Amino acid sequence: MRMILSIACTQMKMSPAEALVAATVNGACALGLEKTHGALEPGKKADIICYEACDYREIPYYFGSGGVFWTIKAGEVV
Repeated sequence: MRMILSIACTQMKMSPAEALVAATVNGACALGLEKTHGALEPGKKADIICYEACDYREIPYYFGSGGVFWTIKAGEVV
């Protein structure tokens, strides 16, 4: 998914915000899961990755490097 975000920003001229929304909220909606997935809201399911970045706009440009600070999968820190 990091590669897709990177391609969206560097090759398709999308902003980091547009790419992140397309990969989360719009992706869930396309699959018919918008009521239960796609956003960090109470009652919705989520797997979360926290990157070592000062700003969300850095995320698409970290392709090929580490940068993951912590991850939550199915409610558990892994």
